Amino acid sequence: QVQLVESGGGLVQPGGSLSLSCASSVNIFEFNTMGWYRQTPGKQRELVADINVGGTRNYADSVKGRFTISRDSAKNTVYLQMNSLKPEDTAVYYCSARIMSRAYWGQGTQVTVSS
Repeated sequence: QVQLVESGGGLVQPGGSLSLSCASSVNIFEFNTMGWYRQTPGKQRELVADINVGGTRNYADSVKGRFTISRDSAKNTVYLQMNSLKPEDTAVYYCSARIMSRAYWGQGTQVTVSS
């Protein structure tokens, strides 16, 4: 059974940094793509960044140059390093993993950027 467990959210001041982790219960190379999404109340969940099995990374325009997605296959973990955080980055961040057309989701972790 696939389980994704996020950690690392919290409160940070504007301009600060946070690192999110997503630990998978299965080998991350079983997935076609792993990524991070975020959601704020009343809005649709949006893609922040993802990485496919070949290592190609994709970022939302709003986070390019500030966020970096990476993975550690030995730990079956995907990371999201977030720098130069802005108040508009405040959201619940979800880890996602896809195998063909099936998507798996973590429980979400809150990121709040506020002074």
